[in-house]
Amino acid sequence: MYKDLQNFANILEQNGLLKRITTEVDSRLEITEIADRVVKSGGPALLFERVNDSPYPVLINTFGSYERLNMALEVDSLDEIADKLYDLMDMSNYMGLVNKLKSVPKLAKLARVFPRKVDKADCQQIVEDPDLSKLPILWCWPEDGGRFITLPLVITKDPETGQQNIGMYRMQVYDEKTTGMHWHLHKDGREIYEKYKKIGGRMPVSVALGGDPAVIYAATAPLPKEIDEMLFAGFLRGGPVDTVKSRTNDIYVPANAEFVLEGYVDTDELREEGPFGDHTGYYSLKDLYPVFHLTCITRRKNPIYPATVVGRPPMEDCYLGKATERIFLPLIKLICPEVIDMNFPLEGVFHNCAIVSIKKRYPGQARKVMHALWGMGQMMYTKMIVVVDEGVDPHDLSTVAWKVFNNIDAKRDLEIVEGPLDALDHASPMPFYGHKLGIDATKKWPQEGHMRPWPDDIVMDDDIKRLVDERWHEYGI
Repeated sequence: MYKDLQNFANILEQNGLLKRITTEVDSRLEITEIADRVVKSGGPALLFERVNDSPYPVLINTFGSYERLNMALEVDSLDEIADKLYDLMDMSNYMGLVNKLKSVPKLAKLARVFPRKVDKADCQQIVEDPDLSKLPILWCWPEDGGRFITLPLVITKDPETGQQNIGMYRMQVYDEKTTGMHWHLHKDGREIYEKYKKIGGRMPVSVALGGDPAVIYAATAPLPKEIDEMLFAGFLRGGPVDTVKSRTNDIYVPANAEFVLEGYVDTDELREEGPFGDHTGYYSLKDLYPVFHLTCITRRKNPIYPATVVGRPPMEDCYLGKATERIFLPLIKLICPEVIDMNFPLEGVFHNCAIVSIKKRYPGQARKVMHALWGMGQMMYTKMIVVVDEGVDPHDLSTVAWKVFNNIDAKRDLEIVEGPLDALDHASPMPFYGHKLGIDATKKWPQEGHMRPWPDDIVMDDDIKRLVDERWHEYGI
C-alpha cells in the first residue's frame, strides 16, 4: 500500500517513470502544452518544481500509461482486480457448508478494508485562511473560462442517509474564495445537491487534493450509490483508508491528502461556468452551475499540487477510463453473461463507443445486449455499441472494422434508439437527450432472416502454418 501520493511519486521516480522539471514554468497554458506532448508520446509523470505563481510544485501525468496505472493499483494487470471482484460476486462460492467455510477468509479480508477514522492527519498539519491564489491552479486551454481545479475529490454527505459520496468534478476558479461546482444532471453529487436544495440553505462540501492512488481512482469510478468510494479504495489497496473529520464541517476526508478545501455550496446560487477544454477534445459550453465557497484550507507542511489535463485523446484520463473498463467488466458479465469482452476505444472518449464481443446462442441476441448495456448506469450515455462474435477480439480495431464494414446490412443491422446522453455531448440537437446507434456485426442466421449461405473467414490450414513457422529461417525473408 502507498502511504500517500508523494510516496507513489517517489516510487515512480525510483523506477525511472517520473521526470523532475527544475526550469520555471507558467501554470497558464505552458504546463498543459508540455504535459500534452509528453502523454501523447508515452512519456513519464512530470513534477514541476518551480511554478511561477505558486510556492507549490505540480504533479501531472501521474497515471498516463498502463505501466503507471498498474503500479498505482498495485497489480501486474488490471484484470487481476476484475478477477477479485468476480470471485467476490460469484455466489456459488457461498453455497454449501464447505464453500461457506472456504469463503470466511475472503469475507474477513473484506471486513478489513472499511475506512478508518483517525484524530490526527498529515492533511491538517497546516490550517490556513481561504485563498486559492496561492495554489498553482492550471489555466489549461486558450478559450477556457479561467483556471480550473482538474483533479479534485469532491466529498459530500447525503442529508437523508448520512452516507458520503466522492466524485471528481471540475472546479472553475472565480476568485480566491469561490469556484464553480460542475455537477452534471445525472451525477450523484447533483442528486445530493438537489436534496439540500429542498431543505434550503448551505450544503457542506470538502474537496481533497491528492491522496493515495486508489482513492483518486475510486473518485472516478462509476460505483453504485450504495458503495462508498472510500470502501472501494480500501478494497483496491488491500487495507483501510484513514479518514479525518474536516475542521469546519462534518465531512471525513482522506487523511493523507495534500490539500483540503473546506466550504459550502449555497443552494440558491448559480453562476456561469465554462467554457472548458474537455476530454471529448472539444470545449464544453458555458452554463449555470452551483458555486462553492471556500472557508478554510488545510494542508501538509510540504505539499505537492496534483493536476491533470484533459483534451483530444489520448490523455491521462484515458488510462483511468481503461481501468474502469477492465475492473467493471465482471459486473457487466453478471447481468449479461453472454458478454465475453469489451473495449472502449480511446477515440470514443469512454461514453461514445463500446465494442462488445458475445457468445451468440439465439437470434436477436446482439440487440438484447445493446439494450441491456444502455440500461446500466453510466452506460446509458454510450452513443454507439458495436457487437461482434466471440471469436473477434474487441481490442483489435482493424479486425472489428473489417467485420463491421463487411458484415452488416444497413436496414437490418442498425438499431437507432432515443435516450439520455452525457451533458458534454455537443452533437445532439438537445442537451442531455438524443439518439444512439447499435451495430450488430455478428454472423447472421436464417432465423434472423438471412437465408443465403454465410461465407467462412479465410484461414490457413494449421499444419501449413506450423510447417512455415518451422522453415521460416530457410526462406531468407
